[in-house]
Amino acid sequence: MEKIEFKTTINAKAEKVWAVLFGVETYPKWTSVFAEGSTVETDWKKGSRALFSDGKGDGMVAVIQDNIPNRYMSIKHLGEIKDGKENLNQDWSESLENYTLEEKDGKTELTIDMDIIEDWKAYFEKIWPKALDKVKELAENEHDHIET
Repeated sequence: MEKIEFKTTINAKAEKVWAVLFGVETYPKWTSVFAEGSTVETDWKKGSRALFSDGKGDGMVAVIQDNIPNRYMSIKHLGEIKDGKENLNQDWSESLENYTLEEKDGKTELTIDMDIIEDWKAYFEKIWPKALDKVKELAENEHDHIET
C-alpha cells in the first residue's frame, strides 16, 4: 500500500473549511463527486464508527481514528458494504484517510493523504482534485450569516 496526497488552498478560515468537510448539509454536496447521493452516519468523534454510503446499499465501514477540530481528522477504513452487507476482510482494510487543515492569514491549506492500493490509485488521483475543487467552492461561496 502506498500513500497519496492532494492539496488545495482555500480562501476561508479553517473553521469554515472544517464545517464544509464534515457538516451535515455540506458533506453530501462535496462527496457527490465520488457518488451522487452519498451520505455518512457518524458523530465524527474519536473512536466512533462511521458508515459511508452511496445511497444504493454500497459503501465503506470506518472508525474515526482522530479528530482535532478545525485541524485534523483521521479516518481508518475497516472494510466495505456491498448490497447492505459489511465485509471487513479487505486487502486495504486498516488504511487511513487524513484531512489536515493549516490556516494562515485567513486562508486554509487543506491536505488529504490516504493509504491506497494500486487498483484504486488512478481513480482517486482523478477524483480527489474534483472533490477538493467542490470543497473550495463551498467554503468560499457558502454564506454563513442569517438573512434578515
